[in-house]
Amino acid sequence: SSFTISNHAAERLKSRNINFSESDMKNINSAINKAEIKGCRESALLYNDTVLITSIKNRTVITAVDKNSSSDNVFTNIDSMVIV
Repeated sequence: SSFTISNHAAERLKSRNINFSESDMKNINSAINKAEIKGCRESALLYNDTVLITSIKNRTVITAVDKNSSSDNVFTNIDSMVIV
């Protein structure tokens, strides 16, 4: 099954000129599937230079953060990290 990118995450990605190709989407979906199998609920998916905070349960990317961003580098309420 697929996943959703929230409006907030879509805006964050757009403001950073990050566009996901079809293969990127497949890789992210695969990471969500792996996290789901492991019983994760809220994950930080590290994809290239972007951290995608994702509700595994709802299959939704909640927000996106550039890993080089100096301000948004503490993540709370996650129970797992997946390196995509």
